[in-house]
Amino acid sequence: MDRVRRFLYDVLTEPQRGGESFIGSIKIAVLPIAKVFTLCFLGFLMASKYVNILPANGRKLLNGLVFSLLLPCLIFSQLGQAITYEKLLQWWFIPVNIVLATIFGSIIGLIVATIVRPPYPYFKFTIIQIGIGNIGNVPLVLIAALCRESNPFGDYEICSRDGNAYISFGQWVGAIILYTYVFQMLAPPHEGTFDIEDANLPIKSSNKERLPSHPSGSSAEQVPLLTTNVAPSDSGGSKKEKVKEFFKFLYEKLKLKQLIQPPIIASVLAIIIGCVPVLRRQIFTSDAPLYFFTDSCLILGDAMIPCILLALGGNLVDGPGPGSSKVGVKTTVAIVFGRLCLVPPTGLGIVMLADKLGFLPAGDQMFRFVLLLQYTMPTSILAGAVANLRGCGKEAAAILFWVHIFAVFSMAGWIILYLNILF
Repeated sequence: MDRVRRFLYDVLTEPQRGGESFIGSIKIAVLPIAKVFTLCFLGFLMASKYVNILPANGRKLLNGLVFSLLLPCLIFSQLGQAITYEKLLQWWFIPVNIVLATIFGSIIGLIVATIVRPPYPYFKFTIIQIGIGNIGNVPLVLIAALCRESNPFGDYEICSRDGNAYISFGQWVGAIILYTYVFQMLAPPHEGTFDIEDANLPIKSSNKERLPSHPSGSSAEQVPLLTTNVAPSDSGGSKKEKVKEFFKFLYEKLKLKQLIQPPIIASVLAIIIGCVPVLRRQIFTSDAPLYFFTDSCLILGDAMIPCILLALGGNLVDGPGPGSSKVGVKTTVAIVFGRLCLVPPTGLGIVMLADKLGFLPAGDQMFRFVLLLQYTMPTSILAGAVANLRGCGKEAAAILFWVHIFAVFSMAGWIILYLNILF
């Protein structure tokens, strides 16, 4: 018995390859999650009916402040200081990894949805909830919490700067995926709404009800849908109108209004300025004449982490809401299991294969860790916002509630595994 105890003690306390014992690795992985949980709990407490300092309107304003100001400032300052033209060429796998995470996550979601058979019309909804992870807010929070502790990635400043830069570099890809692929996948069913049990659903009307009265002897199909008035053609004016119509169609079809968001603008500006040496020396270096602007953004960016965690914790005060009953317990469990347990091993295989093929910067463990985090995160909060636009916001809110609750435990386990593999 004493030998068994001594053996277990040696295994748990003996330094591994990275110089950390198994207990030390657990401490490094669990403490950041504990910090996140503590801040979320404080937000939950502030939003509860007993304190009520952070009501729904307050949380909405706080979310708007984070999305419109604090997050763009963090991205601009951290990404701009870290990126150069040479690093831009080295980091090419980050956006590729986000696309691969979406593809393989969606494939897993398709398999899970095929097996579970979610209630109609939530088949594509299930695929998206499993396939689209949070590649922005939650990873930034984890990196900030991880770098504050004694961590294997080195100095706090370098750890925080590089980690935030790697995460921020892929933001634009995630936005394009959200407002193209996710937006189309979450389109309402042919009934026109996800509330298929609603008694007030529009019923398919007969041709007589749908179409205006038409002459006897002509069929409904022969009645023109739009009446056109023949006007004298103006070649110059018509060309201008066609060009305007084309750009308007392009603007609406590509969802450019949704794509041009403050975090995306901040990412693009940081990449452009950081990669042009003349501009970089004017803004991002410590002796630059405009460095005061970068420093101001750093100060505002530091406020992003606590604000977003307080808002996230406050959003949990209402529970899963009525959307949980629509999706069903079986589908909810399948989504949580698929997103948190099936997607991460796939990502681990992809990142390890990319490392073997020489696609990743040599010796940069933070780079590999961020790639792995992109497969480990809970369902994207912005995907919930897109679902709200498409009419299934309540159902998405229920899934986000349960996924984030269980992600506290799953992320700790996966981070322990990643640290032991990387170090």
